Amino acid sequence: MEAGTWAVVVAAVAAYMAWFWRLSRGLSGPRVWPVLGSLPGLVQHAQDMHEWIAGNLRRTAGTYQTCIFAVPGVARRGGLVTVTCDPRNLEHVLKARFDNYPKGPFWHAVFRDLLGDGIFNSDGETWVAQRKTAALEFTTRTLRTAMSRWVSRSIHHRLLPILEEAAAAKAHVDLQDLLLRLTFDNICGLAFGKDPETLAPGLPENAFASAFDRATEATLNRFIFPECLWRAKKWLGLGMETTLARSVAHVDQYLAAVIKARKLELAANNSNGGKCDTVATHDDLLSRFMRKGSYSDESLQHVALNFILAGRDTSSVALSWFFWLVSTHPAVERKIVRELCAVLADSRGAHDPALWLAEPFTFEELDRLVYLKAALSETLRLYPSVPEDSKHVVADDYLPDGTFVPAGSSVTYSIYSAGRMKTVWGEDCLEFRPERWLSADGARFEPHDSYRFVAFNAGPRICLGKDLAYLQMKNIAGSVLLRHRLAVAPGHRVEQKMSLTLFMKHGLRMEVHPRDLAPFIDELRAAGADTAARPATAPCA
Repeated sequence: MEAGTWAVVVAAVAAYMAWFWRLSRGLSGPRVWPVLGSLPGLVQHAQDMHEWIAGNLRRTAGTYQTCIFAVPGVARRGGLVTVTCDPRNLEHVLKARFDNYPKGPFWHAVFRDLLGDGIFNSDGETWVAQRKTAALEFTTRTLRTAMSRWVSRSIHHRLLPILEEAAAAKAHVDLQDLLLRLTFDNICGLAFGKDPETLAPGLPENAFASAFDRATEATLNRFIFPECLWRAKKWLGLGMETTLARSVAHVDQYLAAVIKARKLELAANNSNGGKCDTVATHDDLLSRFMRKGSYSDESLQHVALNFILAGRDTSSVALSWFFWLVSTHPAVERKIVRELCAVLADSRGAHDPALWLAEPFTFEELDRLVYLKAALSETLRLYPSVPEDSKHVVADDYLPDGTFVPAGSSVTYSIYSAGRMKTVWGEDCLEFRPERWLSADGARFEPHDSYRFVAFNAGPRICLGKDLAYLQMKNIAGSVLLRHRLAVAPGHRVEQKMSLTLFMKHGLRMEVHPRDLAPFIDELRAAGADTAARPATAPCA
Protein backbone atom coordinates (compact mmCIF):
# COMPACT_ATOMS: atom_id res chain seq x y z
CA MET A 1 0.00 0.00 0.00
CA GLU A 2 1.40 3.39 -0.98
CA ALA A 3 2.32 5.99 1.61
CA GLY A 4 -0.48 8.29 0.45
CA THR A 5 -3.07 5.58 0.95
CA TRP A 6 -1.69 4.78 4.39
CA ALA A 7 -1.91 8.43 5.29
CA VAL A 8 -5.57 8.58 4.25
CA VAL A 9 -6.39 5.42 6.25
CA VAL A 10 -4.59 6.67 9.34
CA ALA A 11 -6.28 10.07 9.04
CA ALA A 12 -9.71 8.43 8.66
CA VAL A 13 -9.17 6.20 11.68
CA ALA A 14 -7.90 9.14 13.71
CA ALA A 15 -10.90 11.24 12.70
CA TYR A 16 -13.28 8.40 13.56
CA MET A 17 -11.66 7.81 16.97
CA ALA A 18 -11.84 11.52 17.75
CA TRP A 19 -15.51 11.51 16.77
CA PHE A 20 -16.13 8.31 18.80
CA TRP A 21 -14.39 9.80 21.85
CA ARG A 22 -16.71 12.82 21.76
CA LEU A 23 -19.72 10.54 21.29
CA SER A 24 -18.87 8.20 24.14
CA ARG A 25 -18.21 11.10 26.53
CA GLY A 26 -21.83 12.21 26.07
CA LEU A 27 -23.29 8.76 26.82
CA SER A 28 -23.97 7.83 30.42
CA GLY A 29 -24.96 4.19 30.05
CA PRO A 30 -22.98 0.95 29.73
CA ARG A 31 -19.73 0.84 27.80
CA VAL A 32 -19.94 1.68 24.10
CA TRP A 33 -17.48 0.14 21.64
CA PRO A 34 -16.23 1.55 18.33
CA VAL A 35 -18.60 0.71 15.46
CA LEU A 36 -20.44 -1.99 17.48
CA GLY A 37 -21.76 0.48 20.04
CA SER A 38 -23.57 -1.23 22.92
CA LEU A 39 -24.20 -4.49 21.04
CA PRO A 40 -21.46 -6.44 22.88
CA GLY A 41 -23.12 -5.61 26.21
CA LEU A 42 -26.55 -6.59 24.89
CA VAL A 43 -25.20 -9.94 23.71
CA GLN A 44 -23.31 -10.54 26.95
CA HIS A 45 -26.43 -9.91 29.05
CA ALA A 46 -28.94 -11.57 26.74
CA GLN A 47 -30.05 -13.94 29.53
CA ASP A 48 -30.42 -11.31 32.26
CA MET A 49 -31.35 -8.29 30.15
CA HIS A 50 -33.96 -6.78 32.47
CA GLU A 51 -31.79 -6.99 35.59
CA TRP A 52 -28.86 -5.54 33.63
CA ILE A 53 -30.96 -2.58 32.48
CA ALA A 54 -32.26 -2.07 36.03
CA GLY A 55 -28.68 -2.06 37.37
CA ASN A 56 -27.63 0.50 34.77
CA LEU A 57 -30.57 2.73 35.67
CA ARG A 58 -29.81 2.56 39.40
CA ARG A 59 -26.26 3.72 38.69
CA THR A 60 -27.44 6.60 36.49
CA ALA A 61 -30.28 7.95 38.66
CA GLY A 62 -33.02 6.56 36.42
CA THR A 63 -31.96 7.61 32.89
CA TYR A 64 -29.08 6.85 30.54
CA GLN A 65 -28.30 7.03 26.84
CA THR A 66 -26.52 4.46 24.72
CA CYS A 67 -25.74 3.89 21.07
CA ILE A 68 -26.63 0.70 19.19
CA PHE A 69 -24.36 1.46 16.20
CA ALA A 70 -21.43 3.84 16.67
CA VAL A 71 -21.37 5.02 13.06
CA PRO A 72 -21.28 8.69 12.01
CA GLY A 73 -24.62 9.82 10.61
CA VAL A 74 -26.49 7.07 12.45
CA ALA A 75 -25.34 7.17 16.06
CA ARG A 76 -26.97 10.50 16.95
CA ARG A 77 -30.31 9.60 15.40
CA GLY A 78 -31.55 6.10 14.64
CA GLY A 79 -28.76 4.47 16.65
CA LEU A 80 -29.30 6.49 19.83
CA VAL A 81 -31.47 4.96 22.57
CA THR A 82 -32.53 6.79 25.73
CA VAL A 83 -33.41 4.35 28.50
CA THR A 84 -35.42 5.65 31.46
CA CYS A 85 -37.65 4.67 34.37
CA ASP A 86 -37.92 8.13 35.95
CA PRO A 87 -41.66 8.75 36.63
CA ARG A 88 -41.31 12.37 35.45
CA ASN A 89 -39.92 11.22 32.11
CA LEU A 90 -42.56 8.51 31.77
CA GLU A 91 -45.36 11.05 32.25
CA HIS A 92 -43.71 13.34 29.72
CA VAL A 93 -43.39 10.60 27.07
CA LEU A 94 -46.67 8.80 27.70
CA LYS A 95 -48.90 11.81 28.32
CA ALA A 96 -47.56 15.39 28.19
CA ARG A 97 -45.85 15.00 24.76
CA PHE A 98 -47.81 11.94 23.64
CA ASP A 99 -47.90 12.97 19.96
CA ASN A 100 -44.12 13.30 19.85
CA TYR A 101 -43.59 9.69 20.97
CA PRO A 102 -45.56 7.25 18.78
CA LYS A 103 -44.77 3.57 18.41
CA GLY A 104 -42.97 4.52 15.24
CA PRO A 105 -42.08 2.95 11.88
CA PHE A 106 -39.80 0.18 13.18
CA TRP A 107 -42.39 -1.28 15.58
CA HIS A 108 -45.10 -1.01 12.92
CA ALA A 109 -42.93 -2.77 10.33
CA VAL A 110 -42.12 -5.67 12.67
CA PHE A 111 -45.76 -6.41 13.54
CA ARG A 112 -47.36 -5.36 10.24
CA ASP A 113 -47.80 -8.86 8.80
CA LEU A 114 -49.50 -10.22 11.92
CA LEU A 115 -51.36 -7.24 13.40
CA GLY A 116 -51.79 -4.97 10.39
CA ASP A 117 -52.96 -1.51 11.44
CA GLY A 118 -54.75 -2.80 14.52
CA ILE A 119 -55.07 -0.77 17.71
CA PHE A 120 -51.80 -2.04 19.23
CA ASN A 121 -49.77 -1.48 16.07
CA SER A 122 -51.01 1.89 14.86
CA ASP A 123 -50.55 5.59 15.55
CA GLY A 124 -52.35 8.81 14.66
CA GLU A 125 -55.91 8.89 13.36
CA THR A 126 -55.99 5.14 12.71
CA TRP A 127 -55.30 4.50 16.38
CA VAL A 128 -57.69 7.22 17.58
CA ALA A 129 -60.64 5.78 15.63
CA GLN A 130 -60.13 2.25 16.97
CA ARG A 131 -59.44 3.47 20.50
CA LYS A 132 -62.72 5.39 20.61
CA THR A 133 -64.74 2.37 19.49
CA ALA A 134 -62.94 0.02 21.86
CA ALA A 135 -63.18 2.45 24.80
CA LEU A 136 -66.96 2.58 24.48
CA GLU A 137 -67.19 -1.21 24.54
CA PHE A 138 -64.83 -1.72 27.46
CA THR A 139 -66.96 0.50 29.68
CA THR A 140 -70.11 -1.61 29.22
CA ARG A 141 -71.26 -4.00 31.93
CA THR A 142 -72.20 -6.57 29.27
CA LEU A 143 -68.54 -7.02 28.31
CA ARG A 144 -67.66 -7.54 31.97
CA THR A 145 -70.44 -10.11 32.19
CA ALA A 146 -69.17 -11.84 29.06
CA MET A 147 -65.62 -12.01 30.44
CA SER A 148 -66.89 -13.42 33.74
CA ARG A 149 -68.89 -16.08 31.92
CA TRP A 150 -65.94 -17.26 29.83
CA VAL A 151 -63.52 -17.20 32.77
CA SER A 152 -65.80 -19.00 35.23
CA ARG A 153 -66.56 -21.74 32.71
CA SER A 154 -62.87 -22.32 31.97
CA ILE A 155 -61.97 -22.36 35.66
CA HIS A 156 -64.66 -24.72 36.90
CA HIS A 157 -65.01 -27.05 33.92
CA ARG A 158 -61.35 -27.30 32.92
CA LEU A 159 -58.66 -25.85 35.20
CA LEU A 160 -59.97 -27.10 38.55
CA PRO A 161 -60.61 -30.69 37.36
CA ILE A 162 -57.02 -30.82 36.01
CA LEU A 163 -55.64 -29.60 39.34
CA GLU A 164 -57.83 -32.01 41.31
CA GLU A 165 -56.63 -34.90 39.16
CA ALA A 166 -52.99 -33.85 39.67
CA ALA A 167 -53.51 -33.58 43.44
CA ALA A 168 -55.07 -37.06 43.60
CA ALA A 169 -52.25 -38.56 41.51
CA LYS A 170 -49.55 -36.54 43.32
CA ALA A 171 -48.39 -35.39 39.89
CA HIS A 172 -46.73 -32.12 38.91
CA VAL A 173 -48.33 -29.62 36.52
CA ASP A 174 -46.79 -26.90 34.37
CA LEU A 175 -48.96 -24.12 35.72
CA GLN A 176 -47.66 -21.57 33.22
CA ASP A 177 -48.80 -23.77 30.33
CA LEU A 178 -52.22 -24.33 31.92
CA LEU A 179 -52.69 -20.60 32.49
CA LEU A 180 -51.62 -19.76 28.93
CA ARG A 181 -54.20 -22.21 27.61
CA LEU A 182 -56.90 -20.90 29.93
CA THR A 183 -56.36 -17.24 29.05
CA PHE A 184 -56.11 -18.09 25.33
CA ASP A 185 -59.50 -19.82 25.45
CA ASN A 186 -60.94 -16.86 27.39
CA ILE A 187 -59.60 -14.11 25.14
CA CYS A 188 -60.67 -15.95 21.98
CA GLY A 189 -64.18 -16.23 23.42
CA LEU A 190 -64.23 -12.56 24.35
CA ALA A 191 -62.58 -11.39 21.11
CA PHE A 192 -64.61 -13.34 18.54
CA GLY A 193 -66.95 -15.70 20.38
CA LYS A 194 -65.19 -18.99 19.62
CA ASP A 195 -63.65 -21.36 22.15
CA PRO A 196 -60.51 -23.15 20.84
CA GLU A 197 -60.66 -25.51 23.86
CA THR A 198 -56.91 -25.71 24.36
CA LEU A 199 -57.49 -26.44 28.08
CA ALA A 200 -59.79 -29.38 27.35
CA PRO A 201 -58.94 -32.78 28.92
CA GLY A 202 -55.69 -34.15 27.50
CA LEU A 203 -54.54 -30.60 26.60
CA PRO A 204 -55.09 -31.08 22.85
CA GLU A 205 -53.29 -29.17 20.15
CA ASN A 206 -55.42 -26.63 18.31
CA ALA A 207 -54.49 -25.68 14.73
CA PHE A 208 -55.46 -22.02 15.18
CA ALA A 209 -53.65 -21.73 18.53
CA SER A 210 -50.53 -23.40 17.12
CA ALA A 211 -50.50 -21.16 14.06
CA PHE A 212 -50.96 -18.07 16.25
CA ASP A 213 -48.06 -19.15 18.49
CA ARG A 214 -45.77 -19.76 15.51
CA ALA A 215 -46.71 -16.41 13.97
CA THR A 216 -46.03 -14.58 17.24
CA GLU A 217 -42.67 -16.29 17.73
CA ALA A 218 -41.60 -15.55 14.15
CA THR A 219 -42.68 -11.90 14.53
CA LEU A 220 -40.67 -11.47 17.73
CA ASN A 221 -37.68 -13.04 15.92
CA ARG A 222 -37.55 -9.89 13.79
CA PHE A 223 -36.38 -7.88 16.81
CA ILE A 224 -33.17 -9.90 16.88
CA PHE A 225 -32.05 -9.01 13.35
CA PRO A 226 -31.53 -5.69 11.54
CA GLU A 227 -34.56 -4.68 9.51
CA CYS A 228 -32.70 -5.00 6.20
CA LEU A 229 -31.83 -8.63 7.02
CA TRP A 230 -35.31 -9.88 7.93
CA ARG A 231 -36.78 -7.99 4.98
CA ALA A 232 -34.31 -9.77 2.68
CA LYS A 233 -35.25 -13.13 4.26
CA LYS A 234 -38.92 -12.29 3.75
CA TRP A 235 -38.35 -11.45 0.07
CA LEU A 236 -36.35 -14.65 -0.46
CA GLY A 237 -38.71 -16.79 1.61
CA LEU A 238 -36.08 -18.00 4.08
CA GLY A 239 -36.06 -19.17 7.69
CA MET A 240 -38.63 -17.85 10.17
CA GLU A 241 -40.08 -15.52 7.56
CA THR A 242 -41.46 -18.57 5.74
CA THR A 243 -42.95 -19.81 9.03
CA LEU A 244 -44.48 -16.39 9.62
CA ALA A 245 -46.08 -16.23 6.17
CA ARG A 246 -47.60 -19.72 6.46
CA SER A 247 -48.81 -19.19 10.02
CA VAL A 248 -50.37 -15.80 9.29
CA ALA A 249 -52.13 -17.33 6.27
CA HIS A 250 -53.58 -20.07 8.50
CA VAL A 251 -54.70 -17.55 11.13
CA ASP A 252 -56.26 -15.30 8.47
CA GLN A 253 -58.10 -18.24 6.92
CA TYR A 254 -59.56 -19.29 10.28
CA LEU A 255 -60.68 -15.76 11.19
CA ALA A 256 -62.07 -15.15 7.71
CA ALA A 257 -64.39 -18.13 8.18
CA VAL A 258 -65.44 -16.85 11.62
CA ILE A 259 -66.17 -13.37 10.26
CA LYS A 260 -68.13 -14.72 7.30
CA ALA A 261 -70.30 -16.88 9.55
CA ARG A 262 -70.82 -14.04 12.04
CA LYS A 263 -71.91 -11.63 9.31
CA LEU A 264 -74.51 -14.14 8.11
CA GLU A 265 -75.79 -14.63 11.66
CA LEU A 266 -76.04 -10.91 12.34
CA ALA A 267 -77.77 -10.35 8.99
CA ALA A 268 -80.27 -13.10 9.82
CA ASN A 269 -80.89 -11.52 13.20
CA ASN A 270 -81.52 -8.12 11.61
CA SER A 271 -83.93 -9.58 9.08
CA ASN A 272 -85.90 -11.21 11.91
CA GLY A 273 -86.17 -8.00 13.84
CA GLY A 274 -83.49 -9.00 16.37
CA LYS A 275 -85.38 -12.12 17.50
CA CYS A 276 -82.92 -14.77 16.32
CA ASP A 277 -81.82 -16.76 19.37
CA THR A 278 -78.61 -18.00 17.71
CA VAL A 279 -76.97 -14.57 18.01
CA ALA A 280 -78.45 -13.55 21.32
CA THR A 281 -75.18 -14.33 23.06
CA HIS A 282 -72.92 -12.63 20.51
CA ASP A 283 -71.48 -10.11 22.98
CA ASP A 284 -67.88 -10.57 21.81
CA LEU A 285 -65.72 -7.68 20.60
CA LEU A 286 -65.81 -8.76 16.96
CA SER A 287 -69.62 -8.63 16.86
CA ARG A 288 -69.61 -5.30 18.67
CA PHE A 289 -67.23 -3.77 16.11
CA MET A 290 -69.39 -5.16 13.30
CA ARG A 291 -72.46 -3.43 14.73
CA LYS A 292 -70.60 -0.13 15.25
CA GLY A 293 -69.44 0.56 11.70
CA SER A 294 -68.48 -0.64 8.25
CA TYR A 295 -65.14 -2.37 8.73
CA SER A 296 -63.49 -4.46 6.04
CA ASP A 297 -62.95 -8.16 6.76
CA GLU A 298 -59.20 -7.52 6.99
CA SER A 299 -59.73 -4.76 9.56
CA LEU A 300 -62.00 -7.03 11.61
CA GLN A 301 -59.35 -9.76 11.56
CA HIS A 302 -56.79 -7.30 12.86
CA VAL A 303 -59.20 -6.16 15.60
CA ALA A 304 -59.54 -9.74 16.83
CA LEU A 305 -55.81 -10.56 16.58
CA ASN A 306 -54.72 -7.39 18.37
CA PHE A 307 -56.93 -8.13 21.36
CA ILE A 308 -55.87 -11.78 21.46
CA LEU A 309 -52.17 -10.82 21.48
CA ALA A 310 -52.74 -8.20 24.20
CA GLY A 311 -55.05 -10.28 26.38
CA ARG A 312 -53.56 -13.76 26.35
CA ASP A 313 -49.95 -13.64 27.49
CA THR A 314 -50.21 -10.67 29.86
CA SER A 315 -52.67 -12.15 32.37
CA SER A 316 -51.27 -15.68 32.25
CA VAL A 317 -47.70 -14.49 32.77
CA ALA A 318 -48.74 -12.25 35.67
CA LEU A 319 -50.58 -15.16 37.30
CA SER A 320 -47.59 -17.47 36.88
CA TRP A 321 -45.35 -15.06 38.79
CA PHE A 322 -48.14 -14.50 41.34
CA PHE A 323 -48.52 -18.20 42.15
CA TRP A 324 -44.74 -18.57 42.42
CA LEU A 325 -44.44 -15.58 44.77
CA VAL A 326 -47.38 -16.69 46.92
CA SER A 327 -46.00 -20.23 47.17
CA THR A 328 -42.72 -18.82 48.50
CA HIS A 329 -44.39 -16.33 50.89
CA PRO A 330 -46.65 -18.42 53.18
CA ALA A 331 -47.68 -15.42 55.31
CA VAL A 332 -49.11 -13.70 52.21
CA GLU A 333 -50.83 -16.92 51.16
CA ARG A 334 -52.52 -17.24 54.58
CA LYS A 335 -53.80 -13.66 54.38
CA ILE A 336 -55.25 -14.26 50.91
CA VAL A 337 -57.03 -17.47 51.95
CA ARG A 338 -58.26 -15.82 55.16
CA GLU A 339 -59.75 -12.97 53.10
CA LEU A 340 -61.39 -15.43 50.67
CA CYS A 341 -62.99 -17.30 53.58
CA ALA A 342 -64.14 -14.10 55.29
CA VAL A 343 -65.80 -12.73 52.16
CA LEU A 344 -67.51 -16.03 51.34
CA ALA A 345 -68.64 -16.56 54.95
CA ASP A 346 -70.25 -13.14 54.88
CA SER A 347 -71.94 -13.58 51.48
CA ARG A 348 -72.80 -17.32 51.57
CA GLY A 349 -72.90 -18.06 55.28
CA ALA A 350 -70.35 -19.55 57.67
CA HIS A 351 -72.46 -22.60 58.63
CA ASP A 352 -71.68 -24.67 55.51
CA PRO A 353 -68.28 -24.05 53.84
CA ALA A 354 -69.28 -26.46 51.06
CA LEU A 355 -71.40 -23.60 49.70
CA TRP A 356 -68.23 -21.58 49.23
CA LEU A 357 -67.01 -24.03 46.60
CA ALA A 358 -70.35 -24.75 44.93
CA GLU A 359 -70.60 -21.68 42.68
CA PRO A 360 -68.21 -19.26 40.92
CA PHE A 361 -67.44 -15.94 42.56
CA THR A 362 -69.92 -13.12 42.01
CA PHE A 363 -68.83 -9.63 40.94
CA GLU A 364 -69.56 -8.34 44.44
CA GLU A 365 -67.40 -11.01 46.05
CA LEU A 366 -64.50 -10.36 43.70
CA ASP A 367 -64.72 -6.61 44.30
CA ARG A 368 -64.28 -7.18 48.05
CA LEU A 369 -61.00 -9.12 47.64
CA VAL A 370 -58.77 -6.11 48.29
CA TYR A 371 -55.78 -8.00 49.72
CA LEU A 372 -55.78 -10.36 46.73
CA LYS A 373 -55.81 -7.34 44.40
CA ALA A 374 -52.91 -5.86 46.38
CA ALA A 375 -50.93 -9.10 46.00
CA LEU A 376 -51.60 -9.15 42.25
CA SER A 377 -50.53 -5.51 41.93
CA GLU A 378 -47.38 -6.20 43.93
CA THR A 379 -46.62 -9.08 41.55
CA LEU A 380 -47.01 -6.80 38.54
CA ARG A 381 -44.76 -4.20 40.17
CA LEU A 382 -41.94 -6.70 40.49
CA TYR A 383 -42.67 -8.82 37.41
CA PRO A 384 -44.60 -6.75 34.84
CA SER A 385 -45.92 -8.83 31.96
CA VAL A 386 -44.30 -6.46 29.44
CA PRO A 387 -40.95 -5.53 31.05
CA GLU A 388 -39.71 -2.99 28.48
CA ASP A 389 -41.41 -0.81 25.86
CA SER A 390 -40.16 1.80 23.43
CA LYS A 391 -41.24 4.91 21.55
CA HIS A 392 -40.01 6.71 18.45
CA VAL A 393 -38.98 10.38 18.79
CA VAL A 394 -40.63 12.56 16.13
CA ALA A 395 -39.01 15.92 16.97
CA ASP A 396 -36.09 17.09 19.12
CA ASP A 397 -37.13 17.29 22.77
CA TYR A 398 -35.86 17.57 26.33
CA LEU A 399 -37.08 15.19 29.03
CA PRO A 400 -37.96 16.69 32.44
CA ASP A 401 -34.64 15.48 33.91
CA GLY A 402 -32.78 17.53 31.29
CA THR A 403 -31.90 14.70 28.88
CA PHE A 404 -31.90 15.80 25.23
CA VAL A 405 -33.56 13.32 22.85
CA PRO A 406 -33.03 14.01 19.12
CA ALA A 407 -35.58 13.33 16.39
CA GLY A 408 -35.26 9.86 14.88
CA SER A 409 -33.90 8.29 18.06
CA SER A 410 -35.90 6.07 20.39
CA VAL A 411 -36.89 6.10 24.05
CA THR A 412 -37.08 2.79 25.91
CA TYR A 413 -38.96 2.96 29.19
CA SER A 414 -38.16 0.10 31.51
CA ILE A 415 -41.34 -0.99 33.29
CA TYR A 416 -39.37 -3.73 35.04
CA SER A 417 -36.91 -1.20 36.46
CA ALA A 418 -39.63 1.31 37.39
CA GLY A 419 -40.91 -1.08 40.05
CA ARG A 420 -37.45 -1.75 41.50
CA MET A 421 -36.06 1.72 42.25
CA LYS A 422 -35.40 2.67 45.89
CA THR A 423 -35.92 6.33 45.04
CA VAL A 424 -39.52 5.53 44.06
CA TRP A 425 -40.58 2.55 46.20
CA GLY A 426 -38.28 2.83 49.22
CA GLU A 427 -35.54 0.66 50.69
CA ASP A 428 -37.76 -2.45 50.61
CA CYS A 429 -38.49 -2.09 46.86
CA LEU A 430 -37.29 -5.64 46.10
CA GLU A 431 -39.52 -7.22 48.76
CA PHE A 432 -42.89 -8.78 47.94
CA ARG A 433 -45.13 -6.77 50.28
CA PRO A 434 -48.81 -6.41 49.23
CA GLU A 435 -49.46 -4.12 52.21
CA ARG A 436 -47.88 -1.22 50.32
CA TRP A 437 -51.10 -1.15 48.23
CA LEU A 438 -53.47 -0.94 51.22
CA SER A 439 -54.75 1.81 53.48
CA ALA A 440 -53.38 2.00 57.02
CA ASP A 441 -56.26 -0.11 58.37
CA GLY A 442 -55.89 -2.63 55.50
CA ALA A 443 -59.52 -2.19 54.47
CA ARG A 444 -59.07 -0.35 51.18
CA PHE A 445 -56.97 -0.83 48.05
CA GLU A 446 -54.97 2.32 47.34
CA PRO A 447 -53.55 2.54 43.80
CA HIS A 448 -50.22 4.21 43.16
CA ASP A 449 -49.53 6.87 40.56
CA SER A 450 -49.72 5.34 37.06
CA TYR A 451 -46.28 6.74 36.14
CA ARG A 452 -44.67 4.93 39.07
CA PHE A 453 -46.62 1.73 38.40
CA VAL A 454 -46.62 1.35 34.61
CA ALA A 455 -47.62 -2.32 34.28
CA PHE A 456 -50.84 -1.28 32.50
CA ASN A 457 -49.15 1.52 30.53
CA ALA A 458 -50.28 5.10 31.20
CA GLY A 459 -51.61 8.20 29.48
CA PRO A 460 -53.87 7.97 26.42
CA ARG A 461 -52.67 4.41 25.73
CA ILE A 462 -53.42 3.10 29.22
CA CYS A 463 -54.74 -0.47 29.04
CA LEU A 464 -58.47 -0.52 28.30
CA GLY A 465 -58.73 -4.03 29.73
CA LYS A 466 -57.17 -3.21 33.11
CA ASP A 467 -60.36 -3.81 35.11
CA LEU A 468 -61.17 -6.95 33.11
CA ALA A 469 -57.63 -8.22 33.72
CA TYR A 470 -58.00 -7.78 37.48
CA LEU A 471 -61.41 -9.46 37.32
CA GLN A 472 -59.96 -12.46 35.48
CA MET A 473 -56.85 -12.74 37.66
CA LYS A 474 -58.78 -12.47 40.95
CA ASN A 475 -61.27 -15.08 39.76
CA ILE A 476 -58.55 -17.55 38.77
CA ALA A 477 -56.28 -16.92 41.76
CA GLY A 478 -59.12 -17.05 44.28
CA SER A 479 -60.65 -20.19 42.82
CA VAL A 480 -57.32 -22.04 42.87
CA LEU A 481 -56.04 -20.92 46.30
CA LEU A 482 -59.38 -21.64 47.96
CA ARG A 483 -59.08 -25.29 46.92
CA HIS A 484 -55.35 -25.97 46.59
CA ARG A 485 -51.97 -25.26 48.11
CA LEU A 486 -49.26 -25.05 45.47
CA ALA A 487 -45.53 -25.62 45.88
CA VAL A 488 -42.68 -25.42 43.37
CA ALA A 489 -41.65 -28.93 42.31
CA PRO A 490 -38.29 -30.04 43.76
CA GLY A 491 -35.39 -29.21 41.47
CA HIS A 492 -37.41 -26.86 39.26
CA ARG A 493 -35.61 -23.61 38.40
CA VAL A 494 -37.67 -20.45 37.99
CA GLU A 495 -35.92 -18.12 35.54
CA GLN A 496 -36.96 -15.29 33.28
CA LYS A 497 -37.18 -15.86 29.56
CA MET A 498 -35.82 -13.00 27.49
CA SER A 499 -38.81 -12.01 25.40
CA LEU A 500 -41.16 -9.06 24.93
CA THR A 501 -43.33 -10.80 27.52
CA LEU A 502 -41.86 -11.93 30.85
CA PHE A 503 -42.41 -15.68 30.51
CA MET A 504 -40.75 -18.20 32.80
CA LYS A 505 -37.99 -19.86 30.80
CA HIS A 506 -38.69 -23.41 32.00
CA GLY A 507 -42.38 -23.05 32.73
CA LEU A 508 -43.67 -23.38 36.30
CA ARG A 509 -43.68 -26.97 37.56
CA MET A 510 -45.86 -27.12 40.66
CA GLU A 511 -47.00 -29.69 43.19
CA VAL A 512 -50.74 -29.54 43.90
CA HIS A 513 -52.09 -30.28 47.38
CA PRO A 514 -55.69 -30.10 48.69
CA ARG A 515 -56.39 -26.99 50.76
CA ASP A 516 -57.38 -27.55 54.39
CA LEU A 517 -59.80 -24.74 55.23
CA ALA A 518 -60.49 -25.93 58.79
CA PRO A 519 -57.93 -23.62 60.49
CA PHE A 520 -59.36 -20.60 58.66
CA ILE A 521 -62.94 -21.57 59.52
CA ASP A 522 -62.01 -21.99 63.19
CA GLU A 523 -60.30 -18.60 63.12
CA LEU A 524 -63.41 -16.95 61.63
CA ARG A 525 -65.69 -18.57 64.18
CA ALA A 526 -63.42 -17.57 67.05
CA ALA A 527 -63.34 -14.00 65.79
CA GLY A 528 -67.14 -14.03 65.50
CA ALA A 529 -67.57 -15.39 69.03
CA ASP A 530 -65.16 -12.78 70.38
CA THR A 531 -67.11 -10.00 68.69
CA ALA A 532 -70.42 -11.31 70.02
CA ALA A 533 -69.04 -11.60 73.57
CA ARG A 534 -67.60 -8.08 73.61
CA PRO A 535 -69.95 -5.71 75.54
CA ALA A 536 -71.45 -2.81 73.66
CA THR A 537 -70.20 0.65 74.58
CA ALA A 538 -72.93 3.19 75.17
CA PRO A 539 -72.40 6.62 73.67
CA CYS A 540 -71.75 9.48 76.07
CA ALA A 541 -74.84 11.52 76.88
